[in-house]
Amino acid sequence: MTAFGERLARVFDEQGRLCVGIDPHAHLLEAWGLPATADGVRSFGLTVVDAVAGRAGIVKPQVAFFERFGAAGYAALEEVLAAARAAGLLVIADAKRGDIGTSVTAYAEAWLSPGSPLEADAMTISPFLGVGSLADAMTLAQSAGKGLFVLAATSNPEAAAVQQAVVQSGPRAGQSVARAIIEDVDAINQQEAGAPYGSVGLVLGATVRLADYGIDVATAGERTPALPVLAPGFGHQGARVEDTRRVFGSLATGVIVSESRGLLGAGPKALAGAVERRTEEVRAAHG
Repeated sequence: MTAFGERLARVFDEQGRLCVGIDPHAHLLEAWGLPATADGVRSFGLTVVDAVAGRAGIVKPQVAFFERFGAAGYAALEEVLAAARAAGLLVIADAKRGDIGTSVTAYAEAWLSPGSPLEADAMTISPFLGVGSLADAMTLAQSAGKGLFVLAATSNPEAAAVQQAVVQSGPRAGQSVARAIIEDVDAINQQEAGAPYGSVGLVLGATVRLADYGIDVATAGERTPALPVLAPGFGHQGARVEDTRRVFGSLATGVIVSESRGLLGAGPKALAGAVERRTEEVRAAHG
């Protein structure tokens, strides 16, 4: 069993850092000439997988766009996940689950267990019931060679009040919530000595000023193993790949450049070319 951090390092080396979102928004389905049905999101997802395979290394299906069609939507998502993994892509399920006890364990089993119908290589997860509430999910991820990406400083402006708030008690007192999440995640990854990247990463928006969240980008990435960072906000939301090192500083070594609508807007026929160009742009920006 290969650790997630080793798999991520291999993808970075061989296929680059671009992550293409699989987000079948209603307006994109219409633009692509697809129905707003489970069959439509299935076709959309499989088309994205075909366009990305061999051109980039990571995809991120947004679960909600499939979930809205109920059981049929989940069946479509299962096909898309299986096709992406069969194509050799690293798959991050953008599920943003979070809970306590056996509930969060069940979520992790659904998305990260080998052989599960919804099996992905990693999932996004919410820590706002306490990072400690994710312990079982982290244990499962590490034992199965899977990854977690923990929400910390997200790109939606309404999250700032919570994520910039100062912790009032405990060992992280005086730190921002976002900074405390980073420190807790880093402490967990320290158990994976020798790995290039930890199994547990962060979601840090590429459109936010991380200093406003109490995060010193000059030193935050000086960790071993390095912190993987899923960075949404590129393309349509305004972040530019050439600014990655400036925005993320020492964290840039682990950044996954995530883009959805900016690429998907190219349409089904032009998507492969758009992905190929973007992959090269990201590679050039990271040296």
